[in-house]
Amino acid sequence: MGEDTSDFLVHQFGKAPAVISGLIILLAGLYFQFKAVRYNRWIYWFAVVMVSVFGTMAADVLHLGLGIPYLISTIFFLFALIAVFWTWNKVEGTLSIESISTQRRELFYWLAVLTTFALGTAAGDMTAHTLNWGFLSSGVFFAVTFALPGLGYIAFKYSGVAAFWISYIITRPFGASFADWFGADKAKGGLGYGFGKTALVLTVGILIMVATTTKEKNPNG
Repeated sequence: MGEDTSDFLVHQFGKAPAVISGLIILLAGLYFQFKAVRYNRWIYWFAVVMVSVFGTMAADVLHLGLGIPYLISTIFFLFALIAVFWTWNKVEGTLSIESISTQRRELFYWLAVLTTFALGTAAGDMTAHTLNWGFLSSGVFFAVTFALPGLGYIAFKYSGVAAFWISYIITRPFGASFADWFGADKAKGGLGYGFGKTALVLTVGILIMVATTTKEKNPNG
């Protein structure tokens, strides 16, 4: 949803207005998230959605705005994410999302999520365009890659935290590749449904899933 929404907004309103508006709304969403004293599914998932939208914009700015190749931007965001994880673990001693009980830990979490979405966008574009795999082949590749951490965890019983974050990172290029496949013009290897229509359908899907999610108590209060 974030991939197609970002592309739709940029095409409709231009790069600068879309990015600035996306940043403002993202900051507003994170403000309400940090102000919440306990888990609120609507506030939390609104923040996630805006991270997905702005994360796409951040990656696209490097390529479309500054002309940086997808390979370079992918490497840049990869090292940025490694730096976030290293600092988070160094300061807090754990990367487990179940341990997020302070605002400092939550700040590390959102930095990781934002960088993850930017990395995934760059990686998906790199395989689709730089490696010439196209959107569908890229989506299938990331779908298979997405399954590996979970299967590896079941088979080898390695760190559940590592399995979670590896899978989480891959969700972005996995989803973005299929989003581009549905939304992009047929001349560019897509199905031609349009970014706006695809984003709308996915938004409705997210609203339904969040609305039907059972409320869970926050163990951290």
